[in-house]
Amino acid sequence: MASPPVLRLSHITKRFGPLTANDDISLDLQRGEVLALLGENGAGKSTLVNILFGHYVADAGSVEVDGATLPPGNPRAALAAGVGMVHQHFTLADNLTVLDNILIGTEPLWRWRQQRAAALGRVQAIAQRFGLAVQPNARVGALSVGERQRVEIVKALYRGARVLILDEPTAVLTPQEVDSLFTTLAQLIAEGLSVIFISHKLDEVLRVSHRVAVLRGGKLVAMRAVGETSKQELAELMVGRRVEMPRRVAVETPGELVATLRRANVAAAEGRVALHDVTLALHAGEIVGIAGVSGNGQVTLAELMSGMLAPSSGTVTVEGIDLPAVPRRWIAAGVARVPEDRHAEGAVGDLAVWENAIAEQLGNPAFVRGGVIRSGPARRFAAALAKKFDVRGGGIDAPTRTLSGGNMQKLILGRALSVRGAQTPRLVIASQPTWGLDIGAVAYVHRQLLEAAAAGAAVLLISEDLDELLSLADRIAVIHGGRLTPARAASGWTLGTLGLAMAGADHAATHGEVAHAA
Repeated sequence: MASPPVLRLSHITKRFGPLTANDDISLDLQRGEVLALLGENGAGKSTLVNILFGHYVADAGSVEVDGATLPPGNPRAALAAGVGMVHQHFTLADNLTVLDNILIGTEPLWRWRQQRAAALGRVQAIAQRFGLAVQPNARVGALSVGERQRVEIVKALYRGARVLILDEPTAVLTPQEVDSLFTTLAQLIAEGLSVIFISHKLDEVLRVSHRVAVLRGGKLVAMRAVGETSKQELAELMVGRRVEMPRRVAVETPGELVATLRRANVAAAEGRVALHDVTLALHAGEIVGIAGVSGNGQVTLAELMSGMLAPSSGTVTVEGIDLPAVPRRWIAAGVARVPEDRHAEGAVGDLAVWENAIAEQLGNPAFVRGGVIRSGPARRFAAALAKKFDVRGGGIDAPTRTLSGGNMQKLILGRALSVRGAQTPRLVIASQPTWGLDIGAVAYVHRQLLEAAAAGAAVLLISEDLDELLSLADRIAVIHGGRLTPARAASGWTLGTLGLAMAGADHAATHGEVAHAA
């Protein structure tokens, strides 16, 4: 007789106005099992997990843990029942120690003294039992990304988690840290824990999961045992059609020099990582990838290469011209920018799609005269852009915040690639362009970047997805601590060597890039 599931979701339905985010979804999770949850952006994964964790109240259906029904909309009850979650963006206080972060919320406010000695012993026992090396007295702000993730897992286990939800757990890890995480998962499963693994990375899903649940359009469309499916089938189930991932054909002879950084430095500031003696050359028709763990200067580099800030020393040139840090000058020079955070920087959520479509063209007399937007030409431009770049979701008058992540990124990408009208941009700065996108949207973004390069644009692709870099880039450099390695042929890198460089093992600064540019 089969053992009862540790977790059961029965006939979960959730509506937001006319949108049915979850439509009669039922699934279960066995003890000691990893269940992967797959789906496009907007498929209903986040809604389902928020209902499970008590953040949302379902319109219909129930959640049971070990046979007991959880009260709806009660995160405290979910935690008490043994449901833990490690979010994609960690929820730790950088200024506190590891032990302090783990203890937050676990002791009554009226207790006059923390039971730190007992807590420390328990944390150390959990760490040893599950192979999770943590430093209880270390300040979280001084830890690597992989170490912070281990703290989050220990924090959940300290609270008695028996069901652990991991949301995009490998998104910001090096390959070596991914291997370490998967070793930890194997130990957790061996000890009887159950895991819901949410990821867009199909290779990883197939590597660590026992079963895969696929959501599409708010419905559970498939449940597959890992041994009975494939990466291609899962991709097709996610998007409802066959997905062909484009791959780069390496450029043998790069085109003319488009942009250079020569020994550029940027001082550190609040919220900004410094750059140290960075040298880089970008050529027409070439894609240069930048790999690195989040927070090592990628944002600073992208802002420097798109006219958002100036170097404190060194030079930045576009087609031989040393441009000032005035974004409109860079736009006029044909520089296209796809920012890292599509919500905070890429679009104004409360503005209509058509208004965001012209947001970087407000100095263009075709759209603005005398400080007044010419809505007719602007709307026609936006409609053409939406058609060309397949932006769906309510039309050009819809608030941009109502678009899915994939459609918002298509809008931003289309706006960037249209910076010179019908002409190809001279330089494209694409920072984390597929972050959080489903495989169908990823394939679309990749195709657009490849087409831009084929048409003569120089493309700087900043990404934490190493498979993306290895499949698209002609050359790859690694950024660590604000320092950039020389860019070398993508074929000269492996996941292992990239991971080591991302951890700081390959950062003897050189200036060979300028020689390459000559």
